Amino acid sequence: MFALYNILLWIAALLAVPYYLAKMILTGKYRKSLGQKFGFISPDLIFRMKGKPRIWVHAVSVGEVTAAAPVIISLRELFPEACIVLSTSTETGQEMARRIVPIATSYIYYPLDIPYVVRKVISLVKPDIFIPTETELWPNFIRTCRKLDVRIVMINGRISPRSFRRYSMTRFFWKGILNDIEEIGVISEVDAQRVKLLGTPPSRIHVLGNAKYDSLAANVSPSMQSDIGRRLHITPGENVLVAGSTHEGEEKIVLWVYEQLLLTYPDFKLIIVVRHVERGQEVLALVKKMGFGDSILMTEIISGKEHLNERVIVIDVIGELFKVYSLATVVFCGGSLVQKGGQNILEPAAWGKVIFYGPSMEDFSEEKALLEQTGAGITIHNGRELLKGILRLMSDTETLTQKGENGKKMVTANVGAAGRYAELIKKTIADAPKSPPPD
Repeated sequence: MFALYNILLWIAALLAVPYYLAKMILTGKYRKSLGQKFGFISPDLIFRMKGKPRIWVHAVSVGEVTAAAPVIISLRELFPEACIVLSTSTETGQEMARRIVPIATSYIYYPLDIPYVVRKVISLVKPDIFIPTETELWPNFIRTCRKLDVRIVMINGRISPRSFRRYSMTRFFWKGILNDIEEIGVISEVDAQRVKLLGTPPSRIHVLGNAKYDSLAANVSPSMQSDIGRRLHITPGENVLVAGSTHEGEEKIVLWVYEQLLLTYPDFKLIIVVRHVERGQEVLALVKKMGFGDSILMTEIISGKEHLNERVIVIDVIGELFKVYSLATVVFCGGSLVQKGGQNILEPAAWGKVIFYGPSMEDFSEEKALLEQTGAGITIHNGRELLKGILRLMSDTETLTQKGENGKKMVTANVGAAGRYAELIKKTIADAPKSPPPD
């Protein structure tokens, strides 16, 4: 099965290389990461990896970095002299990692899952333990870790319904991969059951909660809110609809809702935060086509374009979404009116906001259930339901505030998972053989 996997991997790589090379040449994307993905890590970077134990934490992109950050903070408290290497798969994730996890020793890009490449990188980094964040399963990497006596502990593990269906079709293969992971910390009982059904012994599975609660609760601050408000010319008390992590097809719905909302509340502003920043110009063109000429991109604001208190702002840069949620009167969270499985609804909840989302929330079903218990999460199926829901809440601001506060309390009440994951890692390190992994 591994032979077949590697054949398919090479075929995929051969097909993908021309695309990524073109992207790199034309846009500069992947230029920073491509070398390291093939195992070319500078000797200076390896030389700076000093300290014991040597802990390698992997977080694919921005969302996973958010979950890993509080765990790394807890690990640094437990192991002040440790070498903590933080890897990401994406360049946006790397930028976020350097910004919000400054206590890491080194930052690298995760290698492609090619046997020679992963063996080379693992031998260079020489981790005592590898910590994948969420369910990041790369067979060659995990197999090589076990061959080199590198222990593996998964943190913040989650398996969405779509991923579970995919893994279940080749369960016989993934069972062996999961059995190479010594301890699996998962977010919920549902995730624990799915991992168990894939063949993991129950003794290795631990339900420890969602570390993102820790990260979000710690980051909420009045200074962050006032800073983003100043930059976007949003004053306290202004009515703002924030549409976060929107995908193609959702912006048109949101703009129609906004157009109708202005008939009752002409002072409302709209902030659209696109899920994929490269769509910024496309979304701005749609905004203007629908009659909102007084609109601006975040990149234009950053570059110094005069900001004239535009009604519609399109955020087309990474790292601003959480801050922007602080300005919202109400929130629509995207990836949910199209079949994308939803986006992170905990971020606006941490600011005490009521969040609307569509029916496609498969990837965040646990968070959805918790928020709906408090009244801070509301499912809608189309633009008309979204408009009706916003107007209903705007007519009763006391209820709007109370529902939002209930959601915020729920986030705060779930804090503590990061410490539990760090303790699991500490126990695994303590149980490890004292001899270092072989070169």
